[in-house]
Amino acid sequence: MPASGKNSKVGFRQQIAEKENRKLKAQQEKKESALMGFGMFGMVGWSVSVPVLLGTALGIWLDKSYPQTFSWTLTCLISGLIIGCIIAWNWIKTED
Repeated sequence: MPASGKNSKVGFRQQIAEKENRKLKAQQEKKESALMGFGMFGMVGWSVSVPVLLGTALGIWLDKSYPQTFSWTLTCLISGLIIGCIIAWNWIKTED
């Protein structure tokens, strides 16, 4: 048998083994659907928007009840945004 024929058989076997390994790896990996991605977007959105809305409501109440030279609404809105971003960041970090 010529040497080139033997090398081609070895190369073919190697290609088959690589394809098999790729397929087995793909079967073992967790598959995430597009709906899972939309769910993550929704969760991140709610994680940010709820603290912002609660902070704004608290700020409006504080502005009416305890007026100051600065705006409680703006202060609480920014605080809610920061808290919401921290919550969303932690949630995404735990999902990965």
